[in-house]
Amino acid sequence: MQLLSDKEQLRYSRHLILKDVGLAGQLALKAAHVVVVGAGGLGSPALLYLAAAGVGKLTLLDDDKVALSNLQRQVLYKVNHLGQSKASAAGKVLSSLNNQIAIIPVAEKLTADNASQYLQQADLVLDCSDNFATRYLINKHCLALKKPLIAAAAIATDGQLMCFDFRQENSPCYGCVFANTGAQSALNCENAGVISPLLGVMGSMQSLLAINMLLGHQQGSLFIHFDGLSLSQRHFKLTPDTECAECKKRV
Repeated sequence: MQLLSDKEQLRYSRHLILKDVGLAGQLALKAAHVVVVGAGGLGSPALLYLAAAGVGKLTLLDDDKVALSNLQRQVLYKVNHLGQSKASAAGKVLSSLNNQIAIIPVAEKLTADNASQYLQQADLVLDCSDNFATRYLINKHCLALKKPLIAAAAIATDGQLMCFDFRQENSPCYGCVFANTGAQSALNCENAGVISPLLGVMGSMQSLLAINMLLGHQQGSLFIHFDGLSLSQRHFKLTPDTECAECKKRV
């Protein structure tokens, strides 16, 4: 079994004293590889906490550059990062937070041509993207590769968190919740706005759910709606849609 160094034992000491993590759990996190698609409003807090928690390998994909309007909510970046590649800047920040894990920044957009290449390496995938085309693409490949997928979204004052455990044979998928009709809403943070801490809440929930799955505390699929004004949550049980076009493509 791979052990923890003295520095790692000190760094993760608050995990090690938890009965729900402990040494075995921390070693499981150290051995894990998580792929995060999108290093923006959701990816920023998710990546920060996954790195801080000691997930051993993080691959992040984002082909965008840091803009001033990002700084309202994308907490990975600072003024001195303006104009830089988000992947590059995020990689530097995460490495400065935890230099005992592997950070793989990829300044590319996830496409049909490279999705399998990047996602097949993962133990778990986080969808922190901001558009339906990428969400359906991630869903399709995670479904085919049987990779657990944790997706989130935030717009205005409403947040959504979804988990699809494709290790389970009859798991529902993203298409079961949001049918791919080709007429999805074009609303996003740029044209509809978003209250900045909401991204922190939803991205942090993604990282917490990811850690729970890696530790074996969470199995199965779920959907949570979070109201950023009342701070209330609603949980929904997900079941497969027998008419879902995405699930019918399951291999």
